[in-house]
Amino acid sequence: MAKPTFTDEFKQGVVQYVLDHPDESKLSIAKRFDIADSTVHKWVKDADKNNGTIVSRGSGNFSSDEAKEIARLRKELKDTQDALDVLKKAIGILGK
Repeated sequence: MAKPTFTDEFKQGVVQYVLDHPDESKLSIAKRFDIADSTVHKWVKDADKNNGTIVSRGSGNFSSDEAKEIARLRKELKDTQDALDVLKKAIGILGK
C-alpha cells in the first residue's frame, strides 16, 4: 500500500486545528482528519521548529534541497540513457 501524501496546506490546517483546540487530544484530532496520531505529533513538532510553519521538501531522505535536486537529475539522466539504449537497439534491429 502506498504511503499517503498530504499537501502543505492540509498539514498546516491540521497543525492550526491542534493549536486552536488545546483541550482536544492529538489522538482524537488524528481520527477527525483520518491520519495517524504519530503524524499529528510529527507535524506539530516540525511546525514548532519552524516558527509554526510546515516546511517540506517532498519524499525522500535528503539532507538538503541540493541533494534532492542531484537525485532528480541523476534519475533523469538514467531515464534518458535507458531511452537512448532502447533507440539504439531499435535502430540495430531495423538496420538488419
